Amino acid sequence: MSVLLPNMADFDTIYELEEEDEEEQDEPEPVVRSQELPRPRDAPDPVAVAPEEFKTSISRVNACLRKNLPVNVKWLLCGCLCCCCTLGCSLWPVVCLNKRTRRSIQKLLEWENNRLYHKLGLHWKLSKRKCETSNMMEYVILIEFLPKYPIFRPD
Repeated sequence: MSVLLPNMADFDTIYELEEEDEEEQDEPEPVVRSQELPRPRDAPDPVAVAPEEFKTSISRVNACLRKNLPVNVKWLLCGCLCCCCTLGCSLWPVVCLNKRTRRSIQKLLEWENNRLYHKLGLHWKLSKRKCETSNMMEYVILIEFLPKYPIFRPD
């Protein structure tokens, strides 16, 4: 009797293989089977992304932020200093620059999705979330699974 683990998805399950020489078996040995936890039907299959690809994607987003944030901070400081004299109008360039930075990151994520992640069944997007520690809002990269379309079922 030999034991075989077929793949990593069934790692906890031990299967019994019948050998060609049944004459050698004197007494059958008990087969140990582990309890398999039921997997939700709508849970997507695990996706493997190369660490280099993930690192490259995150590096592109960081490079975009590294390029735009120093300019935004300078305009913010200048706008805060002149805020009283301009009745708040000096903060408009900061608002426009932040919107431009957000759009450039969204375009970058869309390019990454079309290049790689949609083929893997993933979708990256920029999402606005409330901070856990305060009432402020922040932008985070949200990674979602794309639904699989049943191509074998008729319309």
